Parts: sequence; C-alpha cells; structure tokens
Amino acid sequence: MNEYCAWLPIVLLGLLAGCSGATPGAPPPTAEDGPAMNAGARLFNANCIACHASNGRGIPGVYPSLAGSPVVLGDPKELALWVIKGRRPPSLSAGRYPTSMIEFGWMKPADAAALLTFVRASFGNAAPPVDAATIAAALGPS
Repeated sequence: MNEYCAWLPIVLLGLLAGCSGATPGAPPPTAEDGPAMNAGARLFNANCIACHASNGRGIPGVYPSLAGSPVVLGDPKELALWVIKGRRPPSLSAGRYPTSMIEFGWMKPADAAALLTFVRASFGNAAPPVDAATIAAALGPS
C-alpha cells in the first residue's frame, strides 16, 4: 500500500466533515456584515470547509482548528504567507498534524484579505480585519 492510500480514509473524513449539514459554528454572514465578509464566507465555503469544517474546528489530530488559533489571531502577514505560499509561521512548531496546508497561490490580495478577514472574525475569533494592501506587502513582488 503506497503512502497516498494510507491517507485516503483521513482525506475522505475531512471531505465528509466539510459537507456535513448544520454543524454549529459561525453564523452565516448577513448583509450587515458587508461585502468583504460575504466574499470571505464564499471563499471559505469553496476552499477551506473540507479540512477545517463548517464550524472552523477542523478534525482533531488531522486538520487544525481555526477557532482561537494563535496563527489566525496573530500577524495577518504570517497567516497570508501560510495560506497563499505555504510558509509555516515561525511561531508554529512543525509536526503537530500529519497533513500540510494547501497553497492557495491563485488568490489575489483582495480575495485573501476577504478570506482572512472572515476567518479572523468567525468561529468565536475577534481579530481585526485584513486589507489587500497588507496581503500584497506580505507577499512581496509577484
């Protein structure tokens, strides 16, 4: 059995967790939340929910929780580098999870800002919003 087959059950569980119906978590964004939160929620639902679940709590021992995460609540530039370029923040020790963060290099700074703003304000988190200029500065020249 090759190494990919060994991870298949875990990946399938992640996908099922992301597809499960009414998991308690962040309330869905409303019109009062503004366009950035709505765009961030759409990006989260399309790209992140399979691993981190609809409640942002991930799958214990497989995919990390975003709720109360020091990385999510910390420096948005470090978070952007991890999400977009796969650079693990120096403050996070390696080896806590058997999975790796997928790189979302296709995201434009405005998309990443909307997604990170949503994650930093959802799942019980209360970190300030992130703007596209902060993301662009973190990523440097293209």
